[in-house]
Amino acid sequence: MKELRQIRDAVICALRDGGLAAEAAFPARWAAERKSALASVSVGAAEGRALGFRGYLGESRGADGQVREVYGRRLEGVVSVDVRARRAAECQEGAETASAVLLGGLPEGVRPGELRWEALAWEKETGLFLLRGELKCEALFLAESGDGGPEFLDFRLKGVLRSE
Repeated sequence: MKELRQIRDAVICALRDGGLAAEAAFPARWAAERKSALASVSVGAAEGRALGFRGYLGESRGADGQVREVYGRRLEGVVSVDVRARRAAECQEGAETASAVLLGGLPEGVRPGELRWEALAWEKETGLFLLRGELKCEALFLAESGDGGPEFLDFRLKGVLRSE
């Protein structure tokens, strides 16, 4: 689902901007390459709802002056953030940075809810300390009709600029 990938990528960018290395998946050769904490991010357990009447929110005028219809969608989901580091203190610092970002540094389209962290653990398989976190959140997506026609652009996470 494109929307889940957009949420994941927005969280990864926010964590990186907050000073914490972050990836979409835990890299296999991480231990040999990293000297600081790393967060691996995934999104799951999403449930969607249309906003407005059948998703219709109204009209907007684009930069080209054309009127476009705007539709909205809301997803409720869980963002999983696993912080790993060689030292327990580095793992704790990474989780503190992640907490600050997750609760106050995400794009406006991602509204944080409850954030929970498990106890610090030693992960035998990787030889690293691990803190697992989960953030319940709500994400808002918008779509507009394209160039005044009946086709629609993809739903985009609110508050995230397009890279095209």
